[in-house]
Amino acid sequence: MLSGKTVVLGVTGSIAAYKTAGLASRLVKLRADVHVIMTQNALHFIHPTTFESLTGNKCLVDTFDRNFQFHIAHVSLAQRADVLLVAPASANIIAKLARGLADDMLSTTALAMRGPVLVAPAMNVNMYNQPVTQDNIARLREYGKIVIPPESGYLACGDVGTGKLASEDTLLNYLLREIACEKDLSGMRVLVTAGPTREPLDPVRFITNHSTGKMGYAIARRAMLRGAAVTLVSGPVNLAPPPFVRVIRVSRAEEMFEAVREHWETQDLIIKSAAVADYAPVEIRDEKIKKQGGAMTLELCRTRDILAWLGERLKPGQALCGFSMETGRVLEHSREKLEKKRADLIAANCLREEGAGFGTDTNHLTLIRRGCVTDLPMLSKDDAADRLLDEMRAIWEQKNGAEGGLPRPGKSEGGKADDFCG
Repeated sequence: MLSGKTVVLGVTGSIAAYKTAGLASRLVKLRADVHVIMTQNALHFIHPTTFESLTGNKCLVDTFDRNFQFHIAHVSLAQRADVLLVAPASANIIAKLARGLADDMLSTTALAMRGPVLVAPAMNVNMYNQPVTQDNIARLREYGKIVIPPESGYLACGDVGTGKLASEDTLLNYLLREIACEKDLSGMRVLVTAGPTREPLDPVRFITNHSTGKMGYAIARRAMLRGAAVTLVSGPVNLAPPPFVRVIRVSRAEEMFEAVREHWETQDLIIKSAAVADYAPVEIRDEKIKKQGGAMTLELCRTRDILAWLGERLKPGQALCGFSMETGRVLEHSREKLEKKRADLIAANCLREEGAGFGTDTNHLTLIRRGCVTDLPMLSKDDAADRLLDEMRAIWEQKNGAEGGLPRPGKSEGGKADDFCG
């Protein structure tokens, strides 16, 4: 994910420095070129050899280190870096960065940075809450630096409160948001629906389906990494919410409809990947339905067709995508859905194809537009999400007269496209 990217980690004097070692290891596994700069005080908490062993690069401490391979190290490294993360960031380094002081390798490199600078505070709760520290943090934000909020809890000094360095996962997510992808969706607003819905029969039972939400969550996460402001309307799933995404949790089909109705008008791209129940019980019992002899009949009513509702109201310039999970005659049914629901794109797949059904980490999508069918290979859901977003961006650019639309590889309507379910 980070191949070709250069990440500089700045480490200051804090017991939380051990977390940065774990982060460095994870960045290397993502193929980033990682360089670590330590302050003199950081040497009291962790040895430079640790970082050198993890990254394969010399750990820098001395501003005038003659053994460093680049001329004028702090300037050269700042020019090469895609991002600088100071973690843990002590009150001292925060004050330096806020006031433009540059008296060691880390502060001079930060001052020379042209790319994004992220600062993750870690300190005693009383130091963190001091007005001067808060003023320095506010000043960093005014200068365009990204401050990663510290966590609350038991601190190494024995106090309890805010001041813990953010977790490795959080630090990594901030870095990925900055440099993992080209920001070709920057400024765009994307609405994604994901997961199943649950239609209750009584306080115990409900009607649902096998959707896990993995595809929709992948779309939301990749759109976020590509710079979009993402709203995710999610049915009940067992997935961690994508970072930096607004998540609206719903359960029933009617709740998903209401959430979509509330937010659709301001969106540029709308991607309906949720497996919404087509039918719901007419009556929801207040008490558990007791087992009785013989058969039981359930009366069901149609739920609102969210995709059709959107297709009828779509504004000029908006792009709408629906999903079509089929068990046979995939292209025929999906083309019918494209026309009937007035969508711009249908992403079709087959439940019976191994690796393309519910709960998998891969998917085989066929992207169907009027006059164009693109049969994607079996891909990871992240890669499939990117290909889908490429297509949606191209549709949006065509509708809005934007130049530089992405090419759409695929088969024309007159060519042969495999209906892989027969």
